Amino acid sequence: MLTSNLNVVEKYDYLAEKFRRGYEFLRTADLKALAVGRVDIDGDDIYANVQEYTSLKADTCKFEAHNRYFDIQYVVEGEEQFGYAKRADLTEEAPYDETNDIVFFCEPEEAGTVLLKEGDCIVVAPEDAHKPRCQAKEACYVKKIVIKVRV
Repeated sequence: MLTSNLNVVEKYDYLAEKFRRGYEFLRTADLKALAVGRVDIDGDDIYANVQEYTSLKADTCKFEAHNRYFDIQYVVEGEEQFGYAKRADLTEEAPYDETNDIVFFCEPEEAGTVLLKEGDCIVVAPEDAHKPRCQAKEACYVKKIVIKVRV
């Protein structure tokens, strides 16, 4: 699933080589065997963050966004309710953290969600705010790979 606004839909090529390398990693690596942490694909331009966690109640999770990277978020095991909203519509909760390339937002009045199950992925652009780690029906174990693709 990929969502965008017509004003920015042609800004990025989601099938450019850097994205294809991320998708290829997800197709060919033994994802279940990967240890938690960073896995380099192409230095700081493309890398994977391997995560394991128990999904949380939505009201304990925060919307976030990144300036320098796209996220390709892929669920290896488990499921989560993934929130998304247009970044431009949100109020920053704290200033952008340049070191960690992240900014957190106050909870919006309206936001969408999508249920991500094993094998599902979502591509998140810098213009998108997202709220990962939210439980669907109940809390569960999640193993996720987040491919970071430099803008």
